[in-house]
Amino acid sequence: MTDDRALHRLKTVELDEESLGAVSRDQEQERQIAIFDLIEDNYFQPEGAAGGPYDLKIALAENRLGLHITGPDLDVTHLLSLSPFRGVIRDYFMICESYYQAIRNSTPAQIEALDMGRRGLHNEGSTLLQARLEGKVKTDLDTARRLFTLICALHWRG
Repeated sequence: MTDDRALHRLKTVELDEESLGAVSRDQEQERQIAIFDLIEDNYFQPEGAAGGPYDLKIALAENRLGLHITGPDLDVTHLLSLSPFRGVIRDYFMICESYYQAIRNSTPAQIEALDMGRRGLHNEGSTLLQARLEGKVKTDLDTARRLFTLICALHWRG
């Protein structure tokens, strides 16, 4: 997989500015960290692509998730229904809000419990993303986790 990781990777990730809403400082920081971490270490192999690196632009288009992927000899856009993600994104936002409030005024045990729930929902969303990308793009779980964070970023509203 090491050779595949070097050959099939994202070199840039961009969120469509028109798709983004106003966000808190915590959310903007999470978004920037996810993009940085994603570019630093990822496995991203579009179906039928000979090799990258690839550029990815993520947008919301007519209630769908748009993934525009370009690279050497590759220019493709995948549109995914957001319906399967709605419940997990809603639950993820609720627990994140509780988590950020808890950081300010709860016990370490309460913060840890909320963080465990947050990570569990994040993993659920990431696994769902991998399943929805099947036949389109292969990723590892860490890459899917960072992509899920960015998909959530498109839904954040201040």
